[in-house]
Amino acid sequence: MNEKEKKLILLFEKWAGEAHTEFYPLPPSGSEREYFRIKSKTKNAIGVFNPDKKENKAFLTFSKHFKSKGLNVPEIYAKDLRSDIYLEEDLGDTTLFAFLRALRKNGEFPKEVIEIYKRVLEELPKFQIEAGKDLNYSVCYPRRKFDRRSMMWDLNYFKYYFLKLAKVPFDEQALERDFNKFTDYLLSVDTKYFLYRDFQSRNIMLFNNCPYFIDYQGGRKGALHYDVASLLYDSKADIPQPVRNELLRHYLNELRNYIDFNQREFIEYYYGYVLIRILQAMGAYGYRGFYERKEHFLKSIPYALENLSWLLENIELPVKLPALFGALEKTVRSKSLKKFSDKREYKLKVTVTSFSYKKGIPEDKYGNGGGFVFDCRGLLNPGRYEAFKLMNGKDEEIIKFLEEKSNVKRFLKHVYSLVDFTVDSYIKRKFTHLMVNFGCTGGQHRSVYCAEATAKHLEEKFNINVDLVHTELEAGNG
Repeated sequence: MNEKEKKLILLFEKWAGEAHTEFYPLPPSGSEREYFRIKSKTKNAIGVFNPDKKENKAFLTFSKHFKSKGLNVPEIYAKDLRSDIYLEEDLGDTTLFAFLRALRKNGEFPKEVIEIYKRVLEELPKFQIEAGKDLNYSVCYPRRKFDRRSMMWDLNYFKYYFLKLAKVPFDEQALERDFNKFTDYLLSVDTKYFLYRDFQSRNIMLFNNCPYFIDYQGGRKGALHYDVASLLYDSKADIPQPVRNELLRHYLNELRNYIDFNQREFIEYYYGYVLIRILQAMGAYGYRGFYERKEHFLKSIPYALENLSWLLENIELPVKLPALFGALEKTVRSKSLKKFSDKREYKLKVTVTSFSYKKGIPEDKYGNGGGFVFDCRGLLNPGRYEAFKLMNGKDEEIIKFLEEKSNVKRFLKHVYSLVDFTVDSYIKRKFTHLMVNFGCTGGQHRSVYCAEATAKHLEEKFNINVDLVHTELEAGNG
């Protein structure tokens, strides 16, 4: 347990007034923030570590303000900002996105989910207008407003991390001119409201049958249109266009309870904000997927391309942007992106890995936070015998030794029971990746044998893709 984890436990126990009984990390987010679920006999909380002090200040200030307005946000229980940690209310694990995925069958968008989206959109003006009136915008980070600089950051993010990495050709100078014209257009609408910034289905929790809202630390002043665009064109939520239209009408009807506005003009600007939000998201997919090689981000590209294609075919903005729209046309026609355009469900991929505990547990490159880790050091070690030191777990002599001299078959029987259960569940739930890691002292004998045997077992039993990796052997260490 590292120092920040110890401090989180101390903060929790001081707040709870009793010893903790459970402490474990939650799956990583796309940021530097780390989340932990902490429980005691009668209380529970989410512990957060975030080294970004300005972001912490924004989140905690906004949380207090939103709570005072009666909005459904997590309560902040305790904080130690010198240590970059705080405790917040545990809202469970069910996001709006997870709820949608669980109910969605055969591509249909369930009525129950539409009703939840409507409730979410009824809450949105309370953040944008009511809470936004007297919010302390001085704590906003990194900008107080979704202004020209913020927009240019997003547009250049798309240019450098998506267009360039996807090898889509464009005229840089002409594109820069269009970026400036596009920004001028977007800023010609009223931008005095609270802009949540990342208002999407993974940042909305369903708790006690009500929507709760998280991850608003990037909020700032801006236009009303952006957050609606974020929610309705959330790529992997894949909301059908007729449902988007229905939900937009519902939001506009709700908005009339707060302000007067011209609906035709609102919708015109709305699609401009839909476009900049799609481009911002594609920049993120490019950065996380192409640059950082986190495969699961690439799986959002087909949905973003489909949204972009619909926009190009159906919407004409009142500002002419030939270089930008030319680049976007090339993007949706790009041959190198075609491989991402097939949205069929891929087979589950199981990566089976052998490793040395001296080097550490292999990193998960798929963004799922890891998988199974089995410790093979309880088995008799062939590496202690001089005759076997230069061999590895694929050699016949090692296989014979482990099968006759150790309890490896009994060990693997228990492994298979656990792994098979999870593989079967992942297939049914249409998950895309699982890691199964076997470690021993040198990563050469016992872990290699177990990884080989498990990979063979899985290939024979399931219709899945199995990727076998021997980290020490491939590094030339065995």
